[in-house]
Formats: sequence, structure tokens, C-alpha cells
Amino acid sequence: MKSRFIKWGLAVAMMVNSLPGLRLSAEAQDHHQLAALILKDTSLNRVKDMAEALLKTGFNAGSSYGEVWIRDFNTFMTLSCKVMPADSVKKRLIVFFEMQQKDGDIVDGYIPKSKADVGYDYIYSKNAPEFAGHKNTVETDQETSLIQAIYKYVEATKDTEFLSDMIDGKSVKERMSDALQFLMTKRYSPKYGLIYGATTVDWGDVQPETPWGVRMDSLSHLAVDIYDNAMLVIALNDYLKLFPSENHWSMVRKGIIKNIRKYLWDKKRQKFIPHIYLHGSPFPPSFDENKINYHGGTAVAIEAGLLSKKEIQEVNEQMLKDVKASGATSIGLTVYPPYPEGFFKNKGMYPYGYQNGGDWTWFGARMITALVKYGFAQEAYNEIQPMINRVIANHGFYEWYTREGKPAGSALFRGGAGVLYTAINALQEWAKQNEISKLFNK
Repeated sequence: MKSRFIKWGLAVAMMVNSLPGLRLSAEAQDHHQLAALILKDTSLNRVKDMAEALLKTGFNAGSSYGEVWIRDFNTFMTLSCKVMPADSVKKRLIVFFEMQQKDGDIVDGYIPKSKADVGYDYIYSKNAPEFAGHKNTVETDQETSLIQAIYKYVEATKDTEFLSDMIDGKSVKERMSDALQFLMTKRYSPKYGLIYGATTVDWGDVQPETPWGVRMDSLSHLAVDIYDNAMLVIALNDYLKLFPSENHWSMVRKGIIKNIRKYLWDKKRQKFIPHIYLHGSPFPPSFDENKINYHGGTAVAIEAGLLSKKEIQEVNEQMLKDVKASGATSIGLTVYPPYPEGFFKNKGMYPYGYQNGGDWTWFGARMITALVKYGFAQEAYNEIQPMINRVIANHGFYEWYTREGKPAGSALFRGGAGVLYTAINALQEWAKQNEISKLFNK
């Protein structure tokens, strides 16, 4: 039936073009043809069905992770709210606030105490005695991920009362503000007016100085990067949608946006600078780090509204060139070129391995959603194809893919499923708005 409707729609478009005064522009014709193609693409709905089925099975990040991680949970929150009972979703969110530290610090994730057998320095709380928490302190996206997740939960469920719920004497709203304040107190550089973390690759959580590399220590090289700060802008956007009268955080957001553009955007190269080091770099002086493109942080920056349409077109073209030059499969390619062999003591961070040039749908799909939002639907549809194809070919969602397109890391990776589901929805919604039948509703 869908195929017959599309053929009818295209026939109507031809008829409309033949009528005086009703000729469609070439752009409109292209839009209608692309919309028809998207709406009849059964592979998109097939992958959505696979994502829904996976998200019905739990909240941990993937088959290799027993923990509920907030940086992952945030990215499949909307889909979880669709396929899981709202109370079960809320219960998982509350644990992050139950484990919140007095200074506002938010844990990365938590796991039942009986399964807390990885080498973390575990965090415990009287408010959630059955769980053990942990935090990869080299990264600075836990607080911002939680605020974004809360916004997605409220948007999906309309449960605004949750914001007034009390947890150990403080409301959820107060705890959200405390989380933001933690960043401004403990992770803020007055010199640059931006937040910092340890040196990692783009959005990653592995520093180069130590073999595991997940905890900030005396060997860490502190640095400002685009991912952490773009995540903060998104979190502030979401917080202010929930609490629009919070003028203090509105001013903070304004300053962060201004300083991102001032210090991190390389206007000449039309790219983001990988790191601004507060006290020196961990890499050799001869190494030109700014030759590296950070794809994930750039995608998140676009989501945050930090680039113009012209700049988005430019960075997307750069990503495509990087994919071709590297031999990778999709724009989920983390960085290009990768950091050289031996730059990271963690053995998994070899060139084109894991976060150092692995291909991650988890971020590539966010770029797809951003492209649709800013008017690049054709590019988005073209660039989502390898992500769709590998999910179908491998019968599921994997954490990342090698340069050769082989699945790697955790299977059943819910973060990848969540962002790909969102990207497909964005394309399909665009197609519905641009299908031929809309001509007669104007």
C-alpha cells in the first residue's frame, strides 16, 4: 500500500508541475523525491524495531557492561521511556541523585554491590545501600549527561512533578543545579571561561599517561575540549527549558558559548582545536595535535547550536574526506588521523582502535540527526546508510566497528541503538513534512 501511495504521489507531482502557476521548484521536487525514498525504505523501520526490542531488555549500557552508565543512559532515554514503564525509568535516574556527592558530583554509573568486581575505586551512599557507584574522573560529562537525561524523561513522560521530588532533603531541581555548580566550582578554568577534564581523545574517557587511564591523578594533563563544553551547553539549554526563569544559568550559558567560539573554534581551518592545555601537553612538542579532526565533539557542538549552517556543511565535508582517507565505514569515525602508536599506555588505544579512530554509531548517528535539523536531509540519508546496513548485517547493535567494518566492543550496545533510532525518526519526520500530500494542506 505504501509503495502504491508513493507512486501516486509522484504522479500527482508531475501533474501539479503541468498546471499553470503551480510548478514546483527544483528543490521542492528533490525534497519530494527524497521524502518518497525515505518513506518506502523498509530497512529504517527494521532497525527501529530492532532498537525497540533491545531497549525492552534493560538499562545497562551493553552486554559487556553490568553498570547503568549515565553517559549511555542519556542517549537511549527517550526510547526507554517509549518501551519501558515510566516508573522503572525514573527509578534508575533517582539512583544517580541518591549517590550524588555533597559537592554536586555525579557518578558515571552504578551496579549492584554483589557485582562490583571491576578495578574501580567504588563510591557508596547510605541513600542507595544496594549499589556501588564509580566515576571515570578524566571525563567531564556525567553531570551534563544526567541533566540532559532528566529533560528527555520529562519531555517524554510529562512527569514535571518529578522535578519537585525530594531525595535526602533536596529536590531534583536543586540537585540538578548542584550538579551544574560542581562543574563551575571543580572543573572550571577562569582563564578560558570553559570547563576542563584530563586529556582524552575527543569524547573518550581514557587518558594517555596510565595503562587503564580512567582516573584523573597527578600524572594527568588538564585540558579544555569541545565535547565537554558542548555537552554543558546542551545541558544548560535543557535546564533552562525546564526552569526558564533561572537567569544565573542563562548568563553562564552565554559565557560558555562565547568562549567556545573564542578559544576552541579554529576559524581558518574550520574545525575545533582538540585541546587547550592548562599546564602542558602529554604529547611530544613536535606533534601537531591540531591536524586531528574530532568528529564526535563536533557532532555534539552542532547539536548544541554552536555552528552556522555554512560551517556545518564544511565540517560534514571534512568528515566525509576523513572517512575516505582512512578507509573507514562511516562518519562515526572517532578522529582522523588517529594518535600515533605508543601515545597511549592503554593498549586498546592503538591507531584505529577503540576511541582512537574506531567507528562509533553512538556519535555518527548524532551527526545524522543534526544534519536533518539544519537542512541537510539528503546528506543525512546518504550518510546513515552504512550504519543501517551494518546493524542489519550483524543482527544487532555493537559498541564500535573497526576500520574494516568488523563489529567490536560490547554487543547489545543500547547507546548506539538509542541514537540511531533518534536519527531515523528525524529523517522520517522530515520526509512526512515533505511528502507530496503536504502540497494540498498549504
